[in-house]
Amino acid sequence: MSEFILHHYPASPFAEKIRLMLGFRQLPWRSVHIPMIMPKPDLTALTGGYRRTPVAQIGADIYCDTALIARLLERLQPSPSLYPQPQATNANLLALWADSSLFSAAVAYAFQPAGMQAMFGQLGPEQIAKFIEDRKEMRKGGSSPRMGLDQAWGALLNYLPWLESQLAGRDSSQPGFFCGSAATIADFAIYHPLWFIRRAGPLAALLDPYPRLTAWYARMSEFGHGPAEPLSSSDALVIARETAPDELPKVELRQVDGCALGDEVTVSATDYGTDPVRGELVMSSVDEIVIRRDDERAGVVQVHFPRLGYRIAKAG
Repeated sequence: MSEFILHHYPASPFAEKIRLMLGFRQLPWRSVHIPMIMPKPDLTALTGGYRRTPVAQIGADIYCDTALIARLLERLQPSPSLYPQPQATNANLLALWADSSLFSAAVAYAFQPAGMQAMFGQLGPEQIAKFIEDRKEMRKGGSSPRMGLDQAWGALLNYLPWLESQLAGRDSSQPGFFCGSAATIADFAIYHPLWFIRRAGPLAALLDPYPRLTAWYARMSEFGHGPAEPLSSSDALVIARETAPDELPKVELRQVDGCALGDEVTVSATDYGTDPVRGELVMSSVDEIVIRRDDERAGVVQVHFPRLGYRIAKAG
């Protein structure tokens, strides 16, 4: 099997979610740094237009969205599982909430001027303006408008005590995680919004009144990022071009959207970063959509998406 490649940039909270999972599993990986804002020409050659961070690559197979990348890592190294029974349902539901509601509130809170200065103070005013404009473009056409500061602050003042209380219910003789004595997908989904707040300089004091949450955060941080080696984006393109896509599993077609295998379709996120990706539908299962596309620079690639949070339609 080809190496696991992560296309990311250091300040991306969703990329931190996957970097920490790689550290948890101590999986070796190759690190491709991508631009924080558009254009991202080498990444676009692989994804066909998907612009969100991070993106994973194994050979000529490209994986979008951290919900799907997390399941990919589970297939690569099933133990220890992040979806253990019987906690899997609760862990998945908590992760969905954290990746949407908690994340939205954390970003809106951290993007106050003091937080922006702490996180992006090394950038000039023009670069910061471009960053803000890029994020506005990402939200166009999506279902996830940015929270106002008052709304975000109010949400966090509710969410953080909930999390503290959840940890308080754990067995005091064992280090606690959100769904038991071992980390699950829920812990990694909760971690990255709080990591973003932690990076926001003086605004991180919001987390100080929660000692159990602070101790949990320290335990999670100890996983680190695992053994990573740098890779250029041009070399990642060469790997894709010189590798044949993996054979897809034989699964029952889930034709809930009127699209059949072989159809030319578009796939796009529904919440933000809704840029459509066009290609031939080659797999449609209960939880995954895969399209094949032929790119002048990347060659023939298969782009994988989760079904939750994405729409698929016949290309017009």
